[in-house]
Amino acid sequence: MTKPAIGFIGLGLMGSAMVQNLLDKGYALTVLGNRDRSGVEAATARGATEAATARDLAEASDIVMLCMGTSEHVESRMRGPDGVIAGLREGAVVIDFGTSLPGSTVALGEEVAAAGAAYLDAPLGRTPSHGREGMLNIMCAGDVAAYEKVKPVLADQGENVFHLGKLGNGHTIKLINNFFAMTTANAMSEAFAMADRAGIERQALFDVMSAGPLKSGMMEFVKAYAVDGDAQKLAFTIRNASKDVGYYRAMAEGLGVESMMSACADKGLKAAIEDGRGDDLVPTMVDFYAARYGR
Repeated sequence: MTKPAIGFIGLGLMGSAMVQNLLDKGYALTVLGNRDRSGVEAATARGATEAATARDLAEASDIVMLCMGTSEHVESRMRGPDGVIAGLREGAVVIDFGTSLPGSTVALGEEVAAAGAAYLDAPLGRTPSHGREGMLNIMCAGDVAAYEKVKPVLADQGENVFHLGKLGNGHTIKLINNFFAMTTANAMSEAFAMADRAGIERQALFDVMSAGPLKSGMMEFVKAYAVDGDAQKLAFTIRNASKDVGYYRAMAEGLGVESMMSACADKGLKAAIEDGRGDDLVPTMVDFYAARYGR
């Protein structure tokens, strides 16, 4: 069977990795980047076509994929005379792989449906290296018929592909997931910094903590930097982590509740950004806490 034509918007670390994987698997791609052109140039060097606008990309695509940083970025590419919605083919499917506000996702879904297409939210788990290998966790939600239509493509991108119900559920679950992940990462970072303050070796602390039920992949990611000096095991910036925790808190407010547990992670990440660490990777929060505690 002929593979669907794919348009991909947002070729940052994760998006570029996913595009390279799709090219490996023989898909025809049209791409649209932003400030950093490295991902676009790597894709066009392998035969992808660069679009001038999001509308042009949509007109050339059966499936439009977005992998962008914020809901505002997604909305700016979706709406307007040069946006994706203006160029959608009848029966096309749009997939938002980013981490967006569920309310924004639902609103865009209604606009896409009015244009004769379908909108799915499908945020991602794991890292860009998994994206390059087609081994992501994909948390998809939205219209079941549209999901079944694109499921073979998602299976080429993910090891674990979930359908989670109505539109917006994927982003809701991703925000809960990232709240928990970033709270854990901050707690582990502070634990190492507190060990420094108390004169305890980081490796000794880790040996004890990881021998019990606290052991987790997130603990391993932070330890990889705090003990071994490798921050790339979690290639996710402090700025993006702060955005996701902020979105989680906004989502909670929209549900009529105040999140208590996220407040500490929110405070720590924002303070690190104020210290000029926003573009550093999350495992380096160890350095932020260590500096605060006078290591």
